[in-house]
Amino acid sequence: MVHLKSMREIGLMRRAGLAVWQAHQIAARMVRPGVTTAAIDRAIGEHFAKLGAQPLFKNYPNTTRNKPPFPAVCCMSVNEAVVHGIPNDKPLKEGDILSLDTGCRLNGWCGDAAYTYPVGRIAPEVQRLLDATQGVLELAIDLMHSKSYWSAIAREMAVYIRDHGYSTVECFVGHGIGREMHEDPQVPNFPSRSLRGSGDFRIEPGLVIAVEPMVNMGTKRVKMLSDHWTQITADGKPSAHYEHTVAITPDGPTLLTVAPTPAEQEKAAV
Repeated sequence: MVHLKSMREIGLMRRAGLAVWQAHQIAARMVRPGVTTAAIDRAIGEHFAKLGAQPLFKNYPNTTRNKPPFPAVCCMSVNEAVVHGIPNDKPLKEGDILSLDTGCRLNGWCGDAAYTYPVGRIAPEVQRLLDATQGVLELAIDLMHSKSYWSAIAREMAVYIRDHGYSTVECFVGHGIGREMHEDPQVPNFPSRSLRGSGDFRIEPGLVIAVEPMVNMGTKRVKMLSDHWTQITADGKPSAHYEHTVAITPDGPTLLTVAPTPAEQEKAAV
């Protein structure tokens, strides 16, 4: 069952969203050749600790029986890694791409966002993949102004990615978010049987969802590494991942995981 949030609750979620946005600002300053994903993870963990925020990914249970929980604050997925990559001490190299997904709970409410960062100069064809993945997320957010049901948005997202020559990952989807990181509804980025009939959901005030397209340069198929977390493309080609927490208000979609508005900056300064 989809739990619609009040404007007060959305306001509280915005605080968590800002904490996640700040985490990505830390990452953006640190991502460069020679830096390790473990160092970035530590910095973001310290950021959340200073705010009194709970990292959502740290110790997240593994769905594989008797396998270890996720060991880090952030998912750090490099190049062909699609999602759930574990931070490590291997230095990033010029030309890599890093998909960083993180979230936190602050004062009982959650925020979640992902970006794919270029490490130094990247190949033009890889930049086009990043642009298309960010573009399809922006398309979905824009369509929330005019579409009544998510299924209509998911169809257009899939067409956009297909027309750009890429493939949409179908074994991972977005999700509702609120007091928990994963709530109803599931939010696929493609036409899905889960959206047929009663499985579809309305784009209406109070809806808060994490929209997170994952797009591969080659095949949509993925496989899991022996760490029981990291998912990589089956053909070894690059993958990109972008995500925002989005709330539907009476005025339309509002991004909760973006930079503070001038009004928010002025309030914080008082």
